[in-house]
Amino acid sequence: AKPPEGATVLFDGKSADNFDGGQLTEDGLLKEGVNTKLKHGSCQLHLEFRLPYMPKARGQGRGNSGCYLQSRYEVQILDSFGLEGRDNECGGIYTIKDPSQNMCFPPLIWQTYDIDFTAARYDEAGKKSKNARVTIKHNGVLIHDNLELTHGTPGYHPEGLEADALFLQDHGNPVAFRNIWVIEKSAK
Repeated sequence: AKPPEGATVLFDGKSADNFDGGQLTEDGLLKEGVNTKLKHGSCQLHLEFRLPYMPKARGQGRGNSGCYLQSRYEVQILDSFGLEGRDNECGGIYTIKDPSQNMCFPPLIWQTYDIDFTAARYDEAGKKSKNARVTIKHNGVLIHDNLELTHGTPGYHPEGLEADALFLQDHGNPVAFRNIWVIEKSAK
């Protein structure tokens, strides 16, 4: 998908400069294990990823990564082709919710997440007054519809009131990324 007008392109295959620790593969793809320099609040995110072919690996050892919105809420990235579709499989919100259906393609095929994220709200005292919410399409199919994120997911940053980075997790598996863009949304 081409970035629409007004989108901030985070990665287009030319440079990893928008990521702390960003590295490119030999064929110009973004390697896992990076944070965006841009800190985001509520936003729309487009992300394309390719899972490695690891036929001897099992479970969480099979193409494992994650897309952490605000470095707090993990949308799981994992080779889950043909599996049940759990919260710790591709498209799941780790520890919170299974995807409504498993839309994971086989490894080595490009996949997409289109995410509409509304950040949690906090009062003047810094107490959370409204939970974050997310709508996600995986490979063009709606798998989470305005889901309330009652808590942050384990593994990176705790919930907080300030904007934070998009984190693409490194679990030691060669997951690659391309065509990443974001559109900031105003607070509601």
